[in-house]
Amino acid sequence: MGLWGLHRRILCLWLLLLGFTLLLLIVADLFHGGERHSQQKLVGAPRRPFQQSLRPPDDLELLGDAALELVPDFVPINSLKEDQLLFVASTQGTKDPPHKKGNYKVLLPAARKEFLSARVGQGAPPDRSLPETRHPKCLGEQYSESLPSASVVICFHDEAWSTLLRTLHSVLNTTPRSFLLELLLVDDLSTHDDLKTMLSEYVSQLDGVHLIRSTKRLGAGGCRNLGASKASGEVLVFMDSHCECHSGWLEPLLERVAQDRTRVVSPILDVIHRDTFKYNATRWPVWGVFDWNLDFSWESKPQLLDGDSDLAIEPVLSPALGGGVLAVDRHFFHNVGAFDPGILLWGGEQIELSIRVWLCGGSMEVVPCSRVAHLDYHQLRRLQDQEQLERNKIRIADTWMDTYRNIFYRRDTLAHFIRQSERPNITERQQLKMTLGCRDFHWYLTTIHPQLYIPQDRPGLSGELYNVAVGGCVDHSPGQGPHGGAMILAPCSGTGSQHCDLNSDGEVRWGPAGALCLGALGERVVLSQCQPPISERLQWTFIKLSGQLLHRQSQLCVEAVKDGRPPRSIPSDEVGAHTGEGDLVLRPCTRHPTQQWYFEQLVSP
Repeated sequence: MGLWGLHRRILCLWLLLLGFTLLLLIVADLFHGGERHSQQKLVGAPRRPFQQSLRPPDDLELLGDAALELVPDFVPINSLKEDQLLFVASTQGTKDPPHKKGNYKVLLPAARKEFLSARVGQGAPPDRSLPETRHPKCLGEQYSESLPSASVVICFHDEAWSTLLRTLHSVLNTTPRSFLLELLLVDDLSTHDDLKTMLSEYVSQLDGVHLIRSTKRLGAGGCRNLGASKASGEVLVFMDSHCECHSGWLEPLLERVAQDRTRVVSPILDVIHRDTFKYNATRWPVWGVFDWNLDFSWESKPQLLDGDSDLAIEPVLSPALGGGVLAVDRHFFHNVGAFDPGILLWGGEQIELSIRVWLCGGSMEVVPCSRVAHLDYHQLRRLQDQEQLERNKIRIADTWMDTYRNIFYRRDTLAHFIRQSERPNITERQQLKMTLGCRDFHWYLTTIHPQLYIPQDRPGLSGELYNVAVGGCVDHSPGQGPHGGAMILAPCSGTGSQHCDLNSDGEVRWGPAGALCLGALGERVVLSQCQPPISERLQWTFIKLSGQLLHRQSQLCVEAVKDGRPPRSIPSDEVGAHTGEGDLVLRPCTRHPTQQWYFEQLVSP
């Protein structure tokens, strides 16, 4: 019994120790849980509304400690149900806003502190003033006080914190509140921590600014459709998340839409350098175009003014518009089909919308008295989403280009092969065409964009111009201007950028737009602008039997020179530096393989 009593005492002692340990753990968890809760309330404390500076406020202190584990807990996007939207509305004007003015401290680990500090401070100086670049007559323009209300929709995906906030405050600082009904920030499933809870709290303190979050990746068009579905303004203004607005940018756009509700309008987009953030004004007039590779570009058109200064402030009809900033009547936008939901991620949505608006009863124009500066990420996105971009182009070609889509497929071989294995489902878009009574693409080419050269693509006389001896294709030396630059031989790309088309007029049209022609400067083959009347300097004859390309004016044949040394009859500084595998020169015609060429058409859709 004595031994059994000893065992019972030992057992009771262990149970008491175990219970005491559990009680300590519970108390400690409650204490630290309350501390974490208090810290979460302080994380990412917002600035006062309409604060001019986008830097961290003076009363926001960043504390860093390598051993600190109190990392802010952000809203887990993947915890939300599919298609569920998180809508963060402004708390301005409410009786009990969630945060009172005071000193806020954000406790961050050292790595988090460095990351956030870098993102807040990166890029151009916040809230800077842009130089006045509008035509003097624009400054005297008067606009109606009864212009329609506008909802500005800014979509973003992992945008830099400082760039996004600079865009946001640029709109607020340059837009009369009588016209700006609301500003909608639409988060396209961003992954950066500072674009989650901290952005939500920041936006909640801004009057008229709302944050909408998508729980799945929508891409540029889908994200803008989401914003449009939540907007209440009479006019939708879609803006990229890396812009800076000039004063008076909105009123000219609203006036044009108010005068004709089927217009889609764009400001002049000035350029912000991607690396230095230097501002560069765009010289007016410009309009938007695309080539047969379905790549968009802004093109200078000085002949539009014809020397008449009174036209300097008149809007210009444009075959296409870029997606940087667009204004459109909200009802017309939805009636014409919004952005095509089948165009995913990024690329081609602005071309598709431009073609559809023109074919289905609307118009596109650039308004010169409205200017917005835009940071261009175009090349970076092309590299990241190339395969999806090709699928988007296939969808555009099959939906809207009718038989002219074959011109696209002959130049874009990757798109051709993708289409062979997978066809886009365009049933809904074809039904939309019928419902709206849209015109065909031939009407667009002859009426809206007659300047776009329609290739003849004759068999054996179109494709990449390949040299038998050297084994390369005719290309344009990179880094040189498009006019007068020397032609070279380079590896064949198959992308359409080297496409040549020898037409019935004797022109060798080069490139995806076909606006440039092979010509001669001394003994060197160069690139020139194609212009009527056709000059003999730009005319060629292809002798199929021998594979020779004969320059009609000089009666000399094109020869590939492997060593790349320019001919003695023309100074090398007039044709630019050699960067390819060989050069093209004019020499007396022989049967040598260096003068043997053939047009290599990779696909025949």
